[in-house]
Amino acid sequence: MSIEVQNISKSYGTQKALDDVSFSVKKGEIVGFLGPNGAGKSTLMKILTTFIIADEGTATVNGNDVNDSQLKVQQSVGYLPEHNPLYLDLYVREYLAFNADVYNVAKTRIEEVIQLTGLSSESHKKISQLSKGYRQRVGLATALLHNPDVLILDEPTTGLDPNQLVEIRNVIKNVGKDKTVFLSTHIMQEVEAICDRVIIIDHGKIVTDKKLNKLVSEEKEQIIEVEFDKAIDETILATLSNIKSYKNTIDNLWILTFTTEEDRRPIIFDFAHEHGLKTLQMSLKSKNLEQIFREKTKK
Repeated sequence: MSIEVQNISKSYGTQKALDDVSFSVKKGEIVGFLGPNGAGKSTLMKILTTFIIADEGTATVNGNDVNDSQLKVQQSVGYLPEHNPLYLDLYVREYLAFNADVYNVAKTRIEEVIQLTGLSSESHKKISQLSKGYRQRVGLATALLHNPDVLILDEPTTGLDPNQLVEIRNVIKNVGKDKTVFLSTHIMQEVEAICDRVIIIDHGKIVTDKKLNKLVSEEKEQIIEVEFDKAIDETILATLSNIKSYKNTIDNLWILTFTTEEDRRPIIFDFAHEHGLKTLQMSLKSKNLEQIFREKTKK
């Protein structure tokens, strides 16, 4: 296993940030680590990268214990923390050269990571002159500099515009072909586009750990978007069989959620006819990761 976490717990005073957390990640997996603010994501990432020590439990990265073999762990991990620490007075190439010396890697690697992360047009500038998105690229380039086996990325797409998101997404997917990628983000679309597995943590405990496609397919609910030709009293929607919830989004457009996999569209057609309504449009919607996340972490 590239990452092995067993019964990890960590407290800050009386607040328990991690509570008996266990999971493992295989080489080549791209895993999305999700959770609300304060759920314990950054704490676990700091433990895996040897920045802090757990109160209880064990963790290994590439077979190296994060407590007993810290240097070996640091050599095999590329880490982009949530608050990307950079020397703003250094030029991009100068900063990467400094880190290349720290990791004792060839200077030719600098050009490789500049190309890989799309920094070419900005590489002659001081880091202080860069936008937030390009500073994130510098951080990602630094994490990749020593060609680590494991990438741990805490909010890697912070501050990126839509075009940059696509570019960095492709970078992460490409490096994930032969590396292990463990990333935290609040952007569910990024997880759906990049990751093949999702771990959701809430209040320091793991509440979900599944392959993304299995997580979505297992949801035994059906969501239908329907537009009627006129306003409707929502109380009569409650009479629909197997209905779980109903929400009016705009005008006469409704989102109906049913607690069954059986196609409810014929039932809605009959319902509309019975109440003197016409259905102007109707479509079956899949439950997306954001909806699943909210259900798994709701208080």
